[in-house]
Parts: sequence; C-alpha cells; structure tokens
Amino acid sequence: MPERMIPKSADFASDVIVDRFDDMVNPPGLTNHWATAQVDHDVVGVRSLNVPPVSQGDSISGQLYLGGRLARSYGEPVEVRWLPDRVERSTRIDDWVVRTVTVCPPGEPAVVVDIEVENAAGGPRELRLGLWLFSTVTRQATPWLSAEPPQALNTLAREGAVVTGTPRDGSATSVQALLLPDGARLEDGTPRLVAAVTEVGAWERVRFGYVHAVATSADDARAVLDRLSGSVTRAVGASEREWDRQIAAMFDPADAEFGGSLPVLETSDDALRRLYWWGALGVLWFKRDNPASFMGRTYDTLMPRYWQTTTFIWDYSLSSLVHALLDPGVMRTQISHWVSTDIDKHFGTEWLTGGPVGYWYSVNHYAMTRLVRDYVAVTGDRGFLEAELSTVDGGTHRLADHVRTWSRAWHRIRSASGLADYGEIDNLLECVSSYVHEVASLNAANVWCLRVAAELAELEGDATEAATFRAEADELVGLVQELYIPGSGFFHARQPDGTLVPTRHCYDFATVGTTIASDLPADVRGEMVRFFETELRTPSWMRALSPFDPDAGYSLRADHQWNGAYPAWPADSARAVIELGHPEVALDWLAGLARTANQGPPGQAHFVEEAAEPVNGGARKTPPQFPYLIDWSCSSAGSWVELVIAGVFGVHIALDGSVTVDGCVERLDAGAALRGLVVDGVSYDVVDGEITTTGRAAAAEGAVEAGPDHEGGRSE
Repeated sequence: MPERMIPKSADFASDVIVDRFDDMVNPPGLTNHWATAQVDHDVVGVRSLNVPPVSQGDSISGQLYLGGRLARSYGEPVEVRWLPDRVERSTRIDDWVVRTVTVCPPGEPAVVVDIEVENAAGGPRELRLGLWLFSTVTRQATPWLSAEPPQALNTLAREGAVVTGTPRDGSATSVQALLLPDGARLEDGTPRLVAAVTEVGAWERVRFGYVHAVATSADDARAVLDRLSGSVTRAVGASEREWDRQIAAMFDPADAEFGGSLPVLETSDDALRRLYWWGALGVLWFKRDNPASFMGRTYDTLMPRYWQTTTFIWDYSLSSLVHALLDPGVMRTQISHWVSTDIDKHFGTEWLTGGPVGYWYSVNHYAMTRLVRDYVAVTGDRGFLEAELSTVDGGTHRLADHVRTWSRAWHRIRSASGLADYGEIDNLLECVSSYVHEVASLNAANVWCLRVAAELAELEGDATEAATFRAEADELVGLVQELYIPGSGFFHARQPDGTLVPTRHCYDFATVGTTIASDLPADVRGEMVRFFETELRTPSWMRALSPFDPDAGYSLRADHQWNGAYPAWPADSARAVIELGHPEVALDWLAGLARTANQGPPGQAHFVEEAAEPVNGGARKTPPQFPYLIDWSCSSAGSWVELVIAGVFGVHIALDGSVTVDGCVERLDAGAALRGLVVDGVSYDVVDGEITTTGRAAAAEGAVEAGPDHEGGRSE
C-alpha cells in the first residue's frame, strides 16, 4: 500500500495557536494511553497529570520563572503547536527565547518537558531560570464518580532539585525535578520554587529539563524519575516513534496492536483525507491500556481534564463503526459489561471498578442497539447474539433478546400521544431547557431500533416476528411525523400537558435524518435541509441550536447551544443531509469542516465563527472554564470516519454481513477508494462505486486482548 496513505504523527500537527493571558484557549492534551496530562497557558507548565488510580487532580505545576519573576506576568504570548506525540511551545521574554517540547513518555506514569533557552541579546548574560512546583497527588480508595479527578492537600519536601509531594494518608507520591545543564548552579530555596543560574553567551542555547512522575509509592516514583532524567530528548524521540507505530497499526489488519483495522482511504481530496484521519486518530487518542482497569483495555470519553475514567454509552456509540472495525474484542467486552448494569439509571461506567456513573441518559437503548448491531454486522460474531447475559436485577437472557427488549423499552415511558417521553433536561442535552419530553430524535430512533429487531428476527428465521416489528415501526413513523412543523424543517417537542414547543435543534435534524429519512415525504426532506443550511451550518462548523430558537439565551455551553456544536453533530448532520437526498450540500461543506481539523483531535465542542475568532479558518475549540465547561477532546470523533465510509462512500453492512454501496464520492473524487474494509473476516475494496472481495483478511497474531468478559461476571 502507498506509504502516503498511512499517516504519521507529523501529519496531524496542529496550526500554531497563540495563547495570550486569559485568552479563549483550551490548552492541548497529551497521553501515552496510560498517563494523561494537559499543558497549561505557560510555556513550561503542566496540569491534570493523572494515571488512574493515582491522580494530581487539575493542579498546575512547572510554571516558569525568569529572572526571579513569573514568566506569565510579562504578558508575552506563547505559541503552541500540538502533535499526537508532543506539544511544542515557545515565547520570547526580555530577549530570552524559550522553546519547550512536552511529552508523556511511552510506558511511564509521567510527563517530561525539554526546555531550551536561547540568549537573543547582543552579549553574554546570566540566566536565572526556575520552576514553581505544586502537588495534590492522591490515590482515592473509592471510584472516580465526579467530573473532576480527585486531589488532596500535599506536603512538599525538597532535596536538591527534586521535590516530593505526599498526601496525609500516604496513598501516593509525586516526584518532580528540574534538570540542569552542565555548569549551572542550583539556588537554595523552598520546595515551591526550584531555580538555577547559568551564564549564556550571545545567541547560545542551554537546555534544561522538567520531569514529573506519580506512583503509589515513593520508590516507584523515584525510579521513574531516575529512568527519565538520563535523557529527556530520548524520551521525546521515543514518544514520536511509538505514536507513529500505533497510528500505522490502525490500518494494518496483521498488526497485533488491535483486534481489527480501519480501511485505507485513497483519495486526491485533501479535505476528505483530513477528516477521515482526524476521526481515526480521535478514537485512538482515547485508548487506555491501564493495568488498574477492571475492564482491561478501554476507551475513555473525555480528556485531559474531565471524567477521566468514565466511558459514556452515548459517546462510545457515536464511534460505534470504528470500534467494531478497529478493536472488536474490546467492544464486545464493553457491550457485555453495560448489559450487566442498569442502563436505565446511569450514563456510563468507570473502568477502575466497572461501577455505574451518573444519571440516566435517555439515548441509552438506542445507543446499545447501535453498538450490538454494528459489532455483529462487522465482525460476523453472530454467536454473541446467543450469549446469555445477566442484568443487575438478576435476569439472564440472550443478547438477541436484550436487543428485542431495548427496541420496545420506550413502551414503558409512552405517553397518551403514543410517543415516548424522554424526561427532563439532564436526561437529554443538559443545556437546552426546551429540548425535553417527547422529542422527535429519540422517537425516530425507536423506529430504527424496531427495524433492527426485525432484521435480527429475520436472521434467526422468524419472519412473523420480523413483520410484527416492522409494522410497529411503520405505525410509529406516523406519530413522529406529527411533531413536524410543516414548511419549517424542524420539529416540536411535546410537553406532558400536550403543549407543542418548537425546537430548532440539530439533534432532531441529524437523528431523524440518519434513522427515518426514507420515510419522510420529499417536501419535508427538502425543508429540513434548507433549515440546516440557513440556521445551523456555518462555513467551518455548525450551531447545535439555531440562534432563532427562544432557548438560545439559556446557556453558553457550546456543545449543544447556539454558539457551537459537539464534535459528532457536524459529522452526523452531514450524513443526514446525504440520507435526505442532498449530498451536494454535504460535499460542499467538507473543505470548511476540514479547516477545523487543525487543533488536535476534535474537542468536546468548537465555537462557531461568530462566537470566537477562528484559528486559521478552523472553528476554535471551546475552553474549559465556566460557563463553557468543555474538555479539549472527545471520543465521538469516530463519527467522522462513519461519515466517510457510510456517508460519502455509501457503504452499508447488513446484520448478516452482506455489504452494499450507494455513495456520492464520485462527485468529489472519481478516483477515491477504500482498501481493506474487513467484514466478517473478508477484505473488501470500494472503487468506482463498486465493492469487490480481495480475499480473507490477514489475521493478527497476539492481538491485544480485551479485559474479562462480563457475561458471567469478572473472570478470576
């Protein structure tokens, strides 16, 4: 396969983001699939170093001092560039040019910063460089059930340039060190500020280093420091090599890193390629190979600041196709585990203990149905449907019967209108107060779930049951259409008292468009697309909620409000536009969307252009502070891969594993192809609108295993 079709870490380099004091900037994250961290607005500082179950919370350490003064206080901007393996930062203060490279070294519970300082003045000078160090390390004995990771008051102790932090209960230790260049003199001082002095000639450069490691014991933390202190630059190089290896492994079915692989995209269209790679990397970014995980390998949902050990059912399902193709064994374990919990009472589970987290998300039955369908269709593991899985209430049923139950779970919350009432604001979008109760999106999803149950019944040879499911789905379609506002392109949300509240939200548009588009009259499909074009779409992103909606004043949380959108909404909306019969609208939008793939993996939300100045034409990531409360990255990035495979190429994989194609890619790039799409062990190519079999897929030997299969509880 052509090397240029397999990306490397450097292919994902972000544009340079200029970070000025108190700017609307969400600083980039880092991970080695065990440790996670986030750089701070400072040129050296790091925050949120967490290696579950050991946590530093969201504390900041390593802030730079120059000449005895906090570097940020000079007010000079910091230029930041992210790559999967590193974050590069630079600034110029008083003719000192400071350049840093920050990485989470492979296989280490740590973060390191390579610090280079250049004297840009006309003559030799004394450089006084220091780091402000802080620690809140702890190991919490209970599950991580809050958005913010745990932290505790620490006692700091200093020995030379090494500072150790320990909580009162001694449950964990952090070790931090300033690494000095030859000839530098360490100054006396407190643990909070470690500084050194050295002479630097005109235009000469000196190199310092910063290492920050955490562990459950002081000996283990110190051992990490000893390993990394020998060469920070070696750790930087190792990080790049490891990221290149893992990125390549995603596209190689014979590589043991994953249980599956993604097809290789061949295209001359830069936007299509960029969005496809963006989505793939955005899922890889959340892979966690943590030895403390109850689940074995898992995929997080947000990072690096919030919900660090929680996998949300909804978000995971939005990358369902990628999980089924890339890491199906992990997906099977995750599905089995969620079946064993009460999905009517939480939004996900945390992987340190496997326990439930949060309140009920009303999407759960739809999300679980989607996960099972994609897993079985892609892998051909129809034996999984026969697996006897026990729920938290003690009932044991075949997975196939769980799917049947989910398809009719809405019966329990059906109102007098015949539609399901999906509850209050926290059960749905959390920041749109009018999007509550009988919403079009999830009621349309019920139609889709009933049809999946029918497909399953047919697979099992029960044509009568399949017909019953399909008849019920057809009846439900009519009730969903009663929520539509003729001529508008959007829907009502019916309230418990029968009041109809117009809701101009993209979740109705995207979900209705991807579940029941073929059931809608042509005029309704056209009106929906016009609404999308005129009120939701922007040049490089979209609004989740129309600014004409009366609820647009309710919140500034950009994932679901007027000022931005959650990362799956543009991808799913583009797929909906194609399903609604207007692929040209989606294809014309791709170049603008690709400009937004310029700041690292997709954020939990990006601002629309009116809300914040774009970054080199790309919709800016929303910051984490109140009132936005948005993390730097989100695992639903796989929706962009599905847009390319299922939307643009039109690949449809039936539950029985048959593959058909009805796409629009020829309008964008007549020579585009997907190579090595593996379904049920057979490798397919999609070229010129046709799908051909290329043989059995190469099997990876020694693929990374998923964690314990929870069909009967945790294995010993």
